[in-house]
Amino acid sequence: MSQVKENDTVRVHYTGKLSNGQVFDSSLEREPLEATLGQGMLIPGFEKAIIDMKVNDKKTVNIPMAEAYGDVQKELFHKVDKAQLPQEITPELGMGLVSKSEDGREHQFRIAEVNDDHIIVDGNHPLAGQDLTFELELVEIK
Repeated sequence: MSQVKENDTVRVHYTGKLSNGQVFDSSLEREPLEATLGQGMLIPGFEKAIIDMKVNDKKTVNIPMAEAYGDVQKELFHKVDKAQLPQEITPELGMGLVSKSEDGREHQFRIAEVNDDHIIVDGNHPLAGQDLTFELELVEIK
């Protein structure tokens, strides 16, 4: 039986948990995740965990933040005057916002702080700064 190696395309069922045990995502109620290794589609620790697995193998891995979404980067927090927001938006803590750069690329932000005249937005991935645990089951090697 073959094992997963670099550049393979795989299908994997997973359940991702925070260090407190809270589930933040799972593929169990939908199709397995399909990805080609070595393409930057997966966080490094997830990809590393799949290498050498065989079809139907199951394992639980702990992925430190450095191999997940990295540490929280302070330079990704920005102050935005409320006057710059569209009038129909009432900013709330944790609310997601999307901004388009001049070249048309979209950037995702979360509101980290709401003040009288401004908000602070956070451009970090929502799971930045977190160690993660994944329960994995390799379904297929294509």
